[in-house]
Amino acid sequence: MSLETAPDEIKLAVDLIQLLEENHVPAATVLAALAIVQRDYQQKQAVEQQA
Repeated sequence: MSLETAPDEIKLAVDLIQLLEENHVPAATVLAALAIVQRDYQQKQAVEQQA
């Protein structure tokens, strides 16, 4: 599968990985930030589902 035909979540993941690697962000920092992002988006999703 090429990236062009990949699902949006794969494209986003690839872009994020590239950004983080190019900026030499430590793995521990990435994982901590992703946990924050995940919680935030889970809250947003819950609000959207209630609407």
